[in-house]
This record gives sequence, structure tokens and C-alpha cells, in this order.
Amino acid sequence: MATIFTKIMKGEIPCYKIAENDRFFAFLDINPLAKGHTLVVPKAEVDYIFDQDDAVLSEILIFSKKIAKAIDKTMNCKRVGIAVIGLEVPHTHIHLVPMNNIGDLNFARPKLTLQKEEFEKIAAKIIAAL
Repeated sequence: MATIFTKIMKGEIPCYKIAENDRFFAFLDINPLAKGHTLVVPKAEVDYIFDQDDAVLSEILIFSKKIAKAIDKTMNCKRVGIAVIGLEVPHTHIHLVPMNNIGDLNFARPKLTLQKEEFEKIAAKIIAAL
């Protein structure tokens, strides 16, 4: 059965797409820790990041770097944090989270609630900075 991320990549579930190539897909997290929180997902369904082959593992970081730099330019943050939790969806994914202090990367804290227009505006800003 396809994961929710595969359904998003296939367009079966809507998303706020940031970037895509033949191996990876990036989109805004709809339950973000901060404005600009983006998920980077390989197109191949592999649950655990360390079960990825070496090429995918290195390429996902290079793909993520471009997006993190765009987030950094547009989201008024000191850094873009990276997290790989891997428990919530059985499909490798990296969280890129704009942060100003270490607590901003605490996944136990409440998530933001944003309206569609705000997600669209954030996505457009990040895309323009790519």
C-alpha cells in the first residue's frame, strides 16, 4: 500500500510543493513547527533512512541543501534545522525547520495552524529563492 507521501507525490493528496526532481520531492509540512517547515522525501518508498542506498542518502542531503538555503533566505531565521524522526510515516523523510533557538526543533511542542493563503505565500517565497 502506498504511503501518504507517495499519494502526495502522485497528486492524489494536495500539497504545497516546493521542488521536485526525478528522485526527490519537497513540500511544506501541513502541521509545521515553524513557517517554512518543509519535508524532503525520496520518491522510492523505503521506510528507514539508513536502509537507503548510499547514492540516495547522499543525494537527499544535496537536494535538501538547496531548499534549506532558500528557506534560510526567506523565513527570517538564524538556521534551518534538520531532523530525521522516521516514526510518523513509514517512508524516509527529512524535516527542514526554520529555527532561531534550539527549542524550535522540539517536535513535542504545539504545531502552527496556517490558512491555505499563508501556505501558498510561504511556498511561493521559498520557490522564488531557489
